[in-house]
Amino acid sequence: MFDLMPIAYKNVNQLWAYILTETLKRLGLTCAIICPGSRSTPLAVAFAQQVPEIEAISILDERSAAFFALGQAQATGRPVVLVCTSGTAGANFYSAVIEASYSRVPLLVLTTDRPPELRDCHSGQTVDQLRLYGNYPNWQTELALPSADLGMLAYLRQMVIHSWERAQTPTKGPVHLNIPFRDPLAPVPDGTDLSYLQSQFQPEDFFAGIANPFSMPHAPFPIPKEWKECDRGIIIAGVAQPQQPEEYCRAIAQLSQTLKWPVLAEGLSPVRNYAELNPYLISTYDLILRNQQLAKQLAPEMVIQVGEMPTSKELRTWIDTTQPRRWIIDPSDQNLDPLHGRTTHLRISVEDIKAEERNLSFSSDYVHKWCDAEAKVRLAVDQTMGKIDEIIESKAAWLISQILPPGTPLFIANSMPVRDVEYFWKPNNLGVRSHFNRGANGIDGTLSTALGIAHRQQSSVMLTGDLALLHDTNGFLIRNKFVGHLTIVLINNNGGGIFEMLPIAKFDPPFEEFFGTPQDIDFAQLCATYNVEHELITSWQQLQQRLNPLPTQGVRVLELQTNRKADAKWRQENLRKFATDIGI
Repeated sequence: MFDLMPIAYKNVNQLWAYILTETLKRLGLTCAIICPGSRSTPLAVAFAQQVPEIEAISILDERSAAFFALGQAQATGRPVVLVCTSGTAGANFYSAVIEASYSRVPLLVLTTDRPPELRDCHSGQTVDQLRLYGNYPNWQTELALPSADLGMLAYLRQMVIHSWERAQTPTKGPVHLNIPFRDPLAPVPDGTDLSYLQSQFQPEDFFAGIANPFSMPHAPFPIPKEWKECDRGIIIAGVAQPQQPEEYCRAIAQLSQTLKWPVLAEGLSPVRNYAELNPYLISTYDLILRNQQLAKQLAPEMVIQVGEMPTSKELRTWIDTTQPRRWIIDPSDQNLDPLHGRTTHLRISVEDIKAEERNLSFSSDYVHKWCDAEAKVRLAVDQTMGKIDEIIESKAAWLISQILPPGTPLFIANSMPVRDVEYFWKPNNLGVRSHFNRGANGIDGTLSTALGIAHRQQSSVMLTGDLALLHDTNGFLIRNKFVGHLTIVLINNNGGGIFEMLPIAKFDPPFEEFFGTPQDIDFAQLCATYNVEHELITSWQQLQQRLNPLPTQGVRVLELQTNRKADAKWRQENLRKFATDIGI
């Protein structure tokens, strides 16, 4: 029986949109985010026809939609489609496209457009959409105008397959297709005779052989001799969101135990959440390196950096000062060395390294020094935090690291939350799945990304400051389409706490107005506007009770009100103290 969607018979635009969506469905697309508009009508109709195989979600605000798609692609590891109308609509995707590029998240951006004859003549809702996102997409092109010709349908099929592949190889990232449509946009007859489809077009034949492409596994990579001969080496487990976190952590642990090198694990690395795998795990390196004597004693000769460099400025300065020989292990085609050191990029995954030997002859005195420092500083941090009863910003990350239900997806907002996680996130065996937008490090799209990550996943949590949340309040409009649960732990210090840590904080004016930027928002009222649950947290015990167990549905805000100036003063006084009296 001929199974071409009846809607595709209506006109050439709908036929074109059917071929596009059907190809994507067979490639494995499961989620499309559709922003409302007229020019995108053929695609919106076609995606709606593909439900439930493809979940089609309508989101009003394009920037919010793009970050929701980014979050969903982060959580699943698969490309998500974004669709918008012509004009400035696509420009609102830009910041998420940049983040997808730098964070290596697969997005397929479909901007619809006026046909060529309506451009450059002041036809309404028309802007130049070619190369709209500069050089950020992995690949970009404009599709031909829709045509009922079988050869052109084959061309469309191939363009879609290539787009899908380029969003995932050789490095994951965004792909942009600009898609022009002439009127009529609604599924009404346009005068084209499509009867030939009955005899000449065989869908099963036409779509045969379409499959989600997977890259071939790499051959095992033998450990270089120079690594084995070095007894002053460290492994830096940097910012990473691997799809198989336990396998990733196990591979790093095996390499560490083979070489007897410590693993300095960023707070945003899964390594801290699978601590039992790694006996040489160092979580307090930022605090240790603030002690200049220790920093000198622990200077490495070699460094293996897995993934992106950690956030820590102390660590970066130390690496820059000591100038060790460095290797970066990452399968991407990107330059991951902002320090421009003596660096070799190995374009492999850490799982590809063949780490077989365990008992090597050299002394591991160096690794024991690191582990000794870690034990002492970790004890100092835990004792200090355990005694703090008042609500201060820094304790939130420390507490959350120990109390979440196993495997909880956690989105960590930029600015101070990522830094507090790096300083204080305690190693655990909870398998928490940390997510973040550390590609471009912006605060845009924070809430929408978190909702995208949590959609149809395990009940999730977001840790954010007030400005990052306020910057994306339109994300709350997604609540009616959202399936699952998100708890937002809101650190409300009425302004930009990170700026309190910078030299400009000493200059007021203009500091408070132009950097602190207090917004004076009543979050209980804001939440009521969007019909989102809100609760003011006044004790750490109360927070702990609210975070485990987590609800299964809805969105709620748990607000902790803190003092921005006092929090900054606490950090300035305490961050250096933790390792001050430590000797190794």
